[in-house]
Formats: sequence, structure tokens, C-alpha cells
Amino acid sequence: MKKYTDQHEWVLFENDVVVVGITDHAQHQLGDVVYLDLPTIGKHLAQGEEAAVVESVKAASEVYSPISGQVVEINSALQSTPGLINSAAESDGWFFKLRPSSLAEMDKLMDEDAYKELVGE
Repeated sequence: MKKYTDQHEWVLFENDVVVVGITDHAQHQLGDVVYLDLPTIGKHLAQGEEAAVVESVKAASEVYSPISGQVVEINSALQSTPGLINSAAESDGWFFKLRPSSLAEMDKLMDEDAYKELVGE
């Protein structure tokens, strides 16, 4: 099940890792993404810690880690094709994968209905 933060990140538990990206709503707000600074593999991130920076034609925006864990993979396709974030924010445009420190932190995140209510959809 996909969960969401009030900072517009999504997280999806898959096997023993979680996949992290920004929501479709967030990419619409940003506009055309032109650059992305992803975390390094092996880095440990605390819940709510800045994990990445997205730059678009409109602005730069920080991306925060929805839960604590160690980065085990980054989406290297985004470095050559950052526009994937605009075309597939909640699928192929994922940012990184974490090995979670505590899955209990996911309980603090919103489900899809709560997120849609937050953004007025």
C-alpha cells in the first residue's frame, strides 16, 4: 500500500525495501523538472531528513525521507532523463529505495484518501 507525507512524498513497501518519490500533485506544482540531486547509496536517512533536491524551471524544492532507513538504490535513469518525474511521478519517476529502520514509521503517514483531502482532490 502506498502512503503519503504532507510534504508530497510517497512511499511504497516492496519486498524488504521502500520506494520513495514525489507525488503527481508535487510535480505539477514544480513544472518541468530539469535537475535532480539524489542521496548517495549507503547513506542513512532519518524520517523527515532532507534526502534530495529537485530543480525545475520554476523553483528548487527539497525532498524529505518519509521514513528512516539506509539508501540501497537510486533511480539513475532520472539523472539523464529528469522529465520522468513529470511523466511518471508515482511509478518510473521514483527517486530512491530505502531499507527501513522501522516500518512502524509508515503508520504515521497518510493513506491515499487522506492525501487527496490534503491537496483538495
